[in-house]
Amino acid sequence: MKLFIFDMGGVVTTNASEVRGRAAQALGVSFEEMQAAVAAPLEGMAGQNAGGNCSQAQEGGLFGALTCGKITEKEFWKAVGDRLGKKIETDFFHLYFHPVMNEEVKKIILGLRKKGHRVVCGTNTIQSHYLNHLSRGDYAIFDQTYASQLMGAKKPDPLFWKLILDAENADASEAFFTDDMEENVKAASSLGIHAVQFIGARELKKAIKEFLNG
Repeated sequence: MKLFIFDMGGVVTTNASEVRGRAAQALGVSFEEMQAAVAAPLEGMAGQNAGGNCSQAQEGGLFGALTCGKITEKEFWKAVGDRLGKKIETDFFHLYFHPVMNEEVKKIILGLRKKGHRVVCGTNTIQSHYLNHLSRGDYAIFDQTYASQLMGAKKPDPLFWKLILDAENADASEAFFTDDMEENVKAASSLGIHAVQFIGARELKKAIKEFLNG
């Protein structure tokens, strides 16, 4: 049995990148202002889970801290609102998040599971998006889901994959990983995982076949 680790947004579903743009529009600010506020440094914010494994270097500002579960959505939007001079009471990341399933990739995942392989989701996400996917049943196609905000580690930190391999009791050499982001693929590959950048379902099928026959 092989272990297959799939990224979610940009691979299994669309990454719904328009969410920040719609949030900016709703708040009456430019996309650039929204991006700057979301990426702003924590500036001493402790958060509920400040003792987690996600390092300051990996956090990437407010959104990175949210992705690692170091601050809550309420804390995040309060901080973003302070930076934009707005009072924000709506979780726009939940409100506007409507990803679309890639049906071809879904078929690949279900096919691998039918053949007896272990297929899990390894995703950088936030609680709002996680709950949205959960309510839609998107994670049900996997044997297990490993989400950054619950793990306290996010890609491309090697700890992210180490935690998954440990939880699955699997060796890196027996694991396959796919992600749409090159830096994440390189990080996984550095650990000995067979990692490929996702381009499309057809290319993914070919890469999986080569992995299984190798």
